[in-house]
Amino acid sequence: MAHERETDHATGVETTGHEWDGIKELDNPLPRWWLWIWYVTIAFSIAYWVAMPAWPGLHSYTKGMLGQSDRANVGKELTALELQRGQGAAALRTASLEQIEKDPKLQAYAQQVGQSVFGDNCATCHGIGGTGGKGYANLRDDVWLWGGKLEDIQYTITHGIRSGDENARMSQMPAYGRDELLKPEQIDDLTEYVVKLSNRPADAGAVARAAPIFETQCSACHGLEGKGNQELGAPNLTDADWLYGSDRASIRGQIYAGNGGVMPTWGGRLSPETIKALTVYIHANAGGQ
Repeated sequence: MAHERETDHATGVETTGHEWDGIKELDNPLPRWWLWIWYVTIAFSIAYWVAMPAWPGLHSYTKGMLGQSDRANVGKELTALELQRGQGAAALRTASLEQIEKDPKLQAYAQQVGQSVFGDNCATCHGIGGTGGKGYANLRDDVWLWGGKLEDIQYTITHGIRSGDENARMSQMPAYGRDELLKPEQIDDLTEYVVKLSNRPADAGAVARAAPIFETQCSACHGLEGKGNQELGAPNLTDADWLYGSDRASIRGQIYAGNGGVMPTWGGRLSPETIKALTVYIHANAGGQ
């Protein structure tokens, strides 16, 4: 509702003539500090329009007096990054794995590259942090099926495990149950024997019955004491680390079916310097030997 302008008796300020529910609007001037801020923002916006790219056109846009271009800046940064990566890749290509780890700058660069490559290619199976899961090796501990030295890791990455590569790591545990190499009761006894090897309570009678079975069927790969053999990719059965589970059902299932995972060969997918970087990353962050 609009009314005629009048002077408010309580404040002595003229009203605007607007009234809502009996409340009249006073015509107070804006604070000077607010007005100055408003004037400055207007001036700044005009200066920005002149100095910087601002107004779109039919085929282009106003370039601005300063010639600022985010696209050009990004292009320069990408060019510099490619140059840096090229220099880093060249250094990785010519340096040995040991030299990379002894050079702090080169090792830092290798770990940056390795972390990125690991996230893109390895984390799907081994997890973002490399801790693995059932059937996928934990790369954060110091337990290695095929060895944890730099050269061992590099070889495994390059050729894979049961990957079909002619130089791939290759081992195969017999499927004692599926292929009927042992009777069900013998597999049960052998399960207890493996449980005992890892220093856990087990059925003494079953352990005694399984001892000669383990010696004839399993010791060739795992050793008489069950400590494994990295040359054959045979795991240590006396520790607390289990690829397929440590409970009796999991152990029996492994004896029965002889599961064996496949790791791809990365030799034809990643460049040699990238594999070096990935090797150094895993070795430095995952308990390498």
